[in-house]
This record gives sequence, C-alpha cells and structure tokens, in this order.
Amino acid sequence: MVRIICLGIGYLCGLFQTSYIYGRMNGIDIREHGSGNAGATNALRTLGKKAGAFTLLGDCLKCVAAVLIIRLLFGGSHQEIIRLLGLYGAAGCILGHNFPINLGFKGGKGIAASVGLLLSFDLRILAICAIVFFIVFFSSHYVSLASLLAYTTFLISLIIMGQCGTFDMTQKALNEMYIIALLLIILTCYRHRKNISRLLQKTEPKTYLRTADKTINKKV
Repeated sequence: MVRIICLGIGYLCGLFQTSYIYGRMNGIDIREHGSGNAGATNALRTLGKKAGAFTLLGDCLKCVAAVLIIRLLFGGSHQEIIRLLGLYGAAGCILGHNFPINLGFKGGKGIAASVGLLLSFDLRILAICAIVFFIVFFSSHYVSLASLLAYTTFLISLIIMGQCGTFDMTQKALNEMYIIALLLIILTCYRHRKNISRLLQKTEPKTYLRTADKTINKKV
C-alpha cells in the first residue's frame, strides 16, 4: 500500500507542467508546436534558451519535491527501504509528467524529471549519467540519443552499486529497484520511439545551444 501512495504522491507532483505554464505565459500551448511534447527540449527549440532552462529546472525540482515529501512521510517508519520508496515517487512523477490527467494525458517525455530522480537518489550516479549525457550530446548534438544512453547508464550504475552493497538494502528490495529502473527505460524508449526511428534513418534533428532562439520548429 505504501508503494501505491508513493506513486500517487509522485504522480500529483508530476502534473505541474512547467513548459505548458511557461508557454501559456507567452500566449501559446507548447503542445501545439514543435514535437507537441510538454518538455524541456521542445521548450528550448520553440521558445528559446530561457524557456528550456526554466522548464528543465521546474521539471527537475518537481521530482525532487516528490522524493522529499516521501522521505518526510515515511523516513521514520520505512527507513530500510526509503530509497526504494523514493524511486516509486520519482517514477510516479515521471508518469504524471508524461501522462498528465489534467492535460488530456498529453505531456512530455520525462527526461528533465528524470534528472530530478538522479539528483534526489544518488549524486554519484547523477555525475556518471551527466558525463555520459554531455559527451554524447556535444559529440552528436542529439538530445534523444544522449538521454537514452544516460538512462541506460543509470540502470547499469544502479545495479553495480547495488550489488556492491552501496545502498545497504536487501536483495529483494534491490531487485525491485532494478525492475523499476528497467521499466523507466522501457517507458523512455516508448516515448522516444519516433526519435529512435529518425536516428536509425539519420533524419533526427540536431540541437545546438548557441543557435537556440524563439522559433517554432516543426520537427522536434
């Protein structure tokens, strides 16, 4: 039951759609432009660097908020699995971001919210994933490819550190964490299925931070 509650808390936090709010402040529905996703990449390409940074920060912090709420509520009674419960909350937040009931289940792809997951889970894993992301991004300029590889790195790092005893949890709880992380990767691949197809066809648009401006991009 506590796991379902954590998912619910996360989902409610995920309903705060930063790019949608920012877009409305600028007179547009972000979901009607670019890729149609209410996420940081689409905000960057559609409304510029400021919008992209604002969305990244907002979506990241809402996931951190979900984990902090869970730690405050269950840190005393479920200390032995608090990391696992936090991961449930983060997963719920990503689901709420991707499929917000208040916006007709049309949200983003969950990458910025996933940064919040890493930030609240383990800074060492965050650092490793960030290195992978930026190496891939600045060498290829494909946000989608960098995001997918960083997510895969998260699962690999989680398993290695978990099996080395870093998290001081039972094997059953660790296995549960691994499954959640794997499901999040599957969800990310599903949300990026069009990007993956374009990557394979070599038609995926590249992102250059130095040229991002307020232009409506038709294909993100």
